[in-house]
Amino acid sequence: MKTALTHAQADAADAFYLASQKIYPREIDGRFARLRKSAAIALLGLFYALAWLEWDGHQALLFDLPARKFHIFALTLWPQDFLYLALLLIIAALSLFFFTALAGRLWCGYACPQTAWTELFIWIEQWTEGGRSQRMKLDRSPWTAGKLGRKALKQTLWLALALYTGFTFVGYFTPIHSLGAQIIAGQAGAWALFWILLYSLATYGNAGFLREQVCKYMCPYARFQSAMFDRDTLIISYDPRRGEPRGARRRGSDARAQGRGDCIDCTLCVQVCPTGIDIRQGLQNECIACGACIDACDSVMDKMGSARGLIRYTTEQALRGQRTQLLRPRIAVYAGLLAGMTGFLGYSLLTRMPLIVDVIRDRNALYREVHGDRIENTYSLKVINLDDAPHRYRLSASGVDSLQIAAPSAPIALAPGSVSTVITRLEAASVQAQGVRPITFTLTAIDKPTITVSETARFIGPRP
Repeated sequence: MKTALTHAQADAADAFYLASQKIYPREIDGRFARLRKSAAIALLGLFYALAWLEWDGHQALLFDLPARKFHIFALTLWPQDFLYLALLLIIAALSLFFFTALAGRLWCGYACPQTAWTELFIWIEQWTEGGRSQRMKLDRSPWTAGKLGRKALKQTLWLALALYTGFTFVGYFTPIHSLGAQIIAGQAGAWALFWILLYSLATYGNAGFLREQVCKYMCPYARFQSAMFDRDTLIISYDPRRGEPRGARRRGSDARAQGRGDCIDCTLCVQVCPTGIDIRQGLQNECIACGACIDACDSVMDKMGSARGLIRYTTEQALRGQRTQLLRPRIAVYAGLLAGMTGFLGYSLLTRMPLIVDVIRDRNALYREVHGDRIENTYSLKVINLDDAPHRYRLSASGVDSLQIAAPSAPIALAPGSVSTVITRLEAASVQAQGVRPITFTLTAIDKPTITVSETARFIGPRP
């Protein structure tokens, strides 16, 4: 009895923990395959090319963490501009919600880095080892010099691509031209080499070996995507009313007359799937909406003389024969929030003033009497130059008659990205500065008057 229970437990464990089977996605041509390839080429091309682009004397895209500044083409952001990063992350999240609610996992199928690099690694694998059947045959065959050569060439190209990817990634945080020169000269720092190797290993492992396992088990998006789906979401679906019952038939024959559906059970839709699922079993969280099964099924329908669309982008409502409502409350809310946030970010960047002034009044004394009939207040001005160039600033104050700046007497000079605390003393006639008076500090760049900031404060004098 104990042995029988042990065997049963072992069988149950095997059912729950099946070993992962290698997937050999079949090559397919079609409108979605071409779109996916174009997206991968465009995104990877931008990733590898933008790191080398120069803009106004500096790297176009550079997140210089030691210097605490980010170059984004003509825009230079500092830690004080954290608001823009927060807005950008909110916009990215809203975009994901919007497109997921509208058309499913478009991000996964066409724009996800995992998808793009996996496509590139698979292209290398196809070039070195051949098509799907050839790769399967090669893996089953014993080790020979030919097999060893093909595998070695593939691994060499994979490693070279992974290393260059890691180098390019680090090049967005360290000037890539100097980083390349340091590596060639053998003078690269230990931390730079560590991060290059780490991201190279991540690329090599995720795109070369894990592949669909990342989408199935490691990516959280597949788990919460259902919360953004509804019956009007466009998803890739198999039409069972048209396709069932499945069965082989002659080309051009009437499927209905034979008591069969349009699906000939060729399993080509399964063979081309990068995650190895059968879309005919319904929507599954492993589906990344790449559209490969649509291209495969459409090609079969063309050969059989049947209409395309047995597998297509559609909605649950449409499959039930009901009207689809693409414009619905959640889409309107997501679109409105996305448009509002994007507009606010754009307006903020266009009107961004590369200067910050904080005024803190000296709390140790309300005021001091100077020169007999004059009152002095002391302030601490924290001035931050957020521009990419040095500036000299002229300070002025207004709000009280006879108000004058006793210190500083010279313009305030700041280097790019620097912070300076300026002790400022204001004087006014006591008869004109009685009580608490609102005043305004104005700081203006002498060489660029469009850079000007005003801050309010209080000037305190004797009671009237």
